[in-house]
Amino acid sequence: MGYAYLKAFHIIFVVTWFAGIFYMPRLFIYNTEAGDKSPEVRDVLRSQFNVMMKRLWYGITWPSAIITLILGSLVLHLGGWGPLLFSEGGRWLLIKICFVIVLYVYHFTLHAIFKQEMSGVFKYTSQQLRMWNEVATVLLVAIVVLVVVKSALSWVWAVVGMIGFIVVLLAAINIYKKLRK
Repeated sequence: MGYAYLKAFHIIFVVTWFAGIFYMPRLFIYNTEAGDKSPEVRDVLRSQFNVMMKRLWYGITWPSAIITLILGSLVLHLGGWGPLLFSEGGRWLLIKICFVIVLYVYHFTLHAIFKQEMSGVFKYTSQQLRMWNEVATVLLVAIVVLVVVKSALSWVWAVVGMIGFIVVLLAAINIYKKLRK
C-alpha cells in the first residue's frame, strides 16, 4: 500500500512541476512583450512579472522538480524496476528516463532564461519563447505515451506520431502569430 501512495505523490509532483514549466515561459513572453509598452507601463508590468516569476519558480517549479526526482527514484528502486531497464521489456522505461533527462535539461534552460530576465536581459523574442514553450508539451506527450503504452508501442508509429504532433504544434504557433497581427 505504501508503494501506491509513493507513486501517487510522484505523479502529483510531476503535475505541479509541469504546471510551473508550462506557465513560466508564458511569464517570460509577457515580460518580454512588456518591453513594447511605454516606460511607465513597462516598469510596472516587469516589476509584477518578476514577483510572479520568482514565486512560481522558487515556490512551485524547483521544489516540484526536486521532489519528482526523489520520488521517481524511489518508485524505480522500491518497485524493482532497475533490472527491467536493460531488458527488451523495459526498453520503454529506459527511453522514458532519457526523455525525463531531456526534461531536466529543458528545466535548466528555463532557469537560465529566468536568471537573464530577472537581471533585465531579454535575449529572445516572444515568438522564440512561444516555440520554446512547446518543447515541454512534446516531452510530456512522449513521456506519457511511453508510460501508458509501454512495450506495445510501435516505434515506427511513435516516431511518425511525434513528428506529426510537432508539425501541428508549429502550424498552430504560426497561425496564432498571424492572427495576432
